[in-house]
Amino acid sequence: MSLVASFQNPVADAQFSFRRILKALSEPGTCVELPAVPGFGALGSASACVLLTLIDQDTPLWISAALNDDILRKNLRFHTGAVLTEEPSSVSFALADPALDSATLLAFPCGDEMSPELATSVIVQLEGLSGGPALRLTGPGIESERVITPQLPDAVRQYLLNRPHRFPLGLDFMFTCGDELIAVPRTTRVEVC
Repeated sequence: MSLVASFQNPVADAQFSFRRILKALSEPGTCVELPAVPGFGALGSASACVLLTLIDQDTPLWISAALNDDILRKNLRFHTGAVLTEEPSSVSFALADPALDSATLLAFPCGDEMSPELATSVIVQLEGLSGGPALRLTGPGIESERVITPQLPDAVRQYLLNRPHRFPLGLDFMFTCGDELIAVPRTTRVEVC
């Protein structure tokens, strides 16, 4: 079994990571740095940090094929007790690579009127959080507007620009690269600059 170390100080590092993730979600488009942790297999540091902080035995996780290897599965089960599933329609969290397609996005739960919190949080590991087409963010947590340029998969970009679900339904996104994270929750309006 190829186990990789997780947080050096599990309680303090998880608490710090949780506060950084919360900052990213409450201030959409703000780039936050997460504690450096070894990735598992093809998983980068920020993606691993988010999973170590938020995933447990009560949060089913779907993993895209490109990231879903034996090292990742073993480490997630060991460190988090994660329940892994191949069925996107029953997950709390999804871990995706840039090959994420529209059909899979639309298969993730988006919550319902009585329980919008049952929507999936989608973590997308990107090639870069800059260098892509510019997107303007507005909404709660943003004073006027914020511009981001992540290298998003086309399916994610189209989902954000044309959200198919009426608020409060929809998916929350966390984009990672290296040890950095940008979040775009469902409360955020996204437009092309």
